[in-house]
Amino acid sequence: MGRPRETRESREAIPPLTAGRVVANHGREVKVAGADGVRLACRLHGRKLEAVCGDEVRYGHASSGDVTGTVYEILPRRRSLSRLTGLGRSEAIVANLTQLVAVAATVPSPDWNVIDRYLAGAEWAGIKAVVIFNKCELGISDTAAAELASYAALGYPVVHCSTRAAPGIEGLVRHLAGEVSVLVGQSGTGKSSLLNALAPEAHAITQEISAATEEGRHTTTHAALHVLSSGGDLIDSPGVRDYAPPLPQVRDISSGFIEIAAAALGCKFQDCMHDTEPGCQVRREVEAGVIRRRRFDSYRHLVTMGREFDARFPERRRPPARVR
Repeated sequence: MGRPRETRESREAIPPLTAGRVVANHGREVKVAGADGVRLACRLHGRKLEAVCGDEVRYGHASSGDVTGTVYEILPRRRSLSRLTGLGRSEAIVANLTQLVAVAATVPSPDWNVIDRYLAGAEWAGIKAVVIFNKCELGISDTAAAELASYAALGYPVVHCSTRAAPGIEGLVRHLAGEVSVLVGQSGTGKSSLLNALAPEAHAITQEISAATEEGRHTTTHAALHVLSSGGDLIDSPGVRDYAPPLPQVRDISSGFIEIAAAALGCKFQDCMHDTEPGCQVRREVEAGVIRRRRFDSYRHLVTMGREFDARFPERRRPPARVR
């Protein structure tokens, strides 16, 4: 990719640029790590440039002796995790990750529909997903055990862990190695405790970023990427911890449920929504108990939500196909 073109906002010569990755983000101020791992505080060049944690960028020093760098270019994102804005649009919050870690726990009682939506979000984003059951030293109910077994049967790795007792977090550590991951889950499931156990420096980095946001940077958003000593990277962001993945087009929602997407290949109609259409293989498998009814209900709930979004935000709707 060529050097960025000059704009009205800046006519100065662009300095030699270096490739790096955004490892902390608090609005218009970011920290970028170069190939040597050294982190440099940087500004974003121009009003239109927006960066999120995990972005690969090109940066340099705007002038000789400038201790602060400037990010001039955001490289194309391979994958991103997004959330839905109040205007119904999709907004990237983390870039270039490879794995979503959905955290449930004994306490609070798991909302399995929320876990379903996280896993669907990972499928829509094209990234891996792992289900973590935390605080397992408190025991596990028969319902939770059955739900976790159903995720494992679908092919999702399921890991039991605890930061207080056996079995510890070793199973989680193994799944994080070699990946760029984020932890998501309901409030109170122990995501912060897991982060602090995985990256003991995380609390200090969060305090540093929070202090920066209070020094006139006009933002309360911050995110940080932690390089784990055991291998892999873990991104922590308030926008990720409790995020709700944006929904794709209604007809594409089933692609987030791997067992429904597989069964849909046997439906009579290609555009079957698995509602009242004749010849629906998905409904047949639900009735036969092959597909869990609770998972099917999660899918139907998201379809209803998607239709409500379409009604509120007509621009979401896909234009009708041309008739030839």
